[in-house]
Amino acid sequence: MDNPATSRILKAMTFDCDILIAGGGLNGPALALGLAGAGFTVTVVDARPETARAGDNFDGRAYALALASKRLLDAIGVWSRVAADAEPMREIKVSDGRAGEGPSPFFLHFDHAEIEEGPMGFMLEDRFLYRAFLAAMAEDDRITTITGDSLTDQTVDATGVTATLASGRALRARLLVGCDGRNSGVAARAGIRRRGWGYGQTALVCAIAHEKPHHGIAHQFFMPPGPLAILPLPGNLSSIVWSESDANARRIQALSDEDFMALLRPRFGDFLGEISLAGGRFSYPLNLTVAERFVAERLALVGDAAHGMHPIAGQGLNAGLRDVAALVQVLDHARRRGEDIAALDVLERYQEWRRFDTHALVAATDLTNRLFSNDNPLLRLGRDIGMGLVNASPALRRSFMREAAGLTGELPDLMR
Repeated sequence: MDNPATSRILKAMTFDCDILIAGGGLNGPALALGLAGAGFTVTVVDARPETARAGDNFDGRAYALALASKRLLDAIGVWSRVAADAEPMREIKVSDGRAGEGPSPFFLHFDHAEIEEGPMGFMLEDRFLYRAFLAAMAEDDRITTITGDSLTDQTVDATGVTATLASGRALRARLLVGCDGRNSGVAARAGIRRRGWGYGQTALVCAIAHEKPHHGIAHQFFMPPGPLAILPLPGNLSSIVWSESDANARRIQALSDEDFMALLRPRFGDFLGEISLAGGRFSYPLNLTVAERFVAERLALVGDAAHGMHPIAGQGLNAGLRDVAALVQVLDHARRRGEDIAALDVLERYQEWRRFDTHALVAATDLTNRLFSNDNPLLRLGRDIGMGLVNASPALRRSFMREAAGLTGELPDLMR
């Protein structure tokens, strides 16, 4: 006759995978591929159907991938699949001003020729990156992907985590990783609280076709309501991220395409010739949210589940990918030493590695947005003088460029 206690122990020691990842956006697949490359078995649970974001039409989302992030994608076998659709960012120009008046005479100009590593980063549309992740995961037999389902419960015990899905299915793993966004259910069920606030700003996102080539130059134009980013895409196309106050953004988003372009043109300027809308228009509210802890018993948070920040420096996805690289390295080293990969002291190494860098980046993006998203004459004078001083110093310019390229701090192995 079976012993119930023995049956429970055997069940507790049986795992569907080493690591269960909740969330199939971008950080989840990147983490799965990194972990699989290190020899772990991984299951990714994505609430959306597999085809939800792999269509052929531009949906407004594009990312400024830092050079360090490109290295990670190369290491996990994704970059070769997207390189042809990526646009190198060879220069970045930052200016301050008001709509229709042009930029102030003080500005920042970063040129990739001043650093040895090449372009500071690459622009890539979400649809191409997501499609590449799907293809790479499908080819790796250490990765199982479950789509159209989501976690509804999780229970931690001495040896692992049992997760219950909306479909009723139960999965057991040694470690659960939340890659499930700013409203992370994994974090909430673990009792991890969040701090943050809204900015009273909304990002208006679209793609613009223009008459003249952009030459791989990204522009960040700071205006009192919020910044306007003009980011180069392949061909004579640019991605627009236009931050406005929530009330203005609602009004602008409700306009016809013709009236929308009439408002955008004086902000955009004529340096790229005639411009026109290329595709749909989208809007995203902007806020800051940071988890008080990045780890708990047999649980870790990655990407927006750990930290969501203002897109002012384009570092949100890059910060998440650095989380990915750091967590892969910590878990791989722990396993090589014969440690329990999900033990709290192991996971705290990941938290310690990422928390300072994350908080510094969150503080920098928050301060920059507050400093530039206003029309205070004293602040305008101070920030313009500051930009002029940085631009006049080659050493400071190089420091800012290396920071933007993700080459500063303690880089994980996958980003070297």
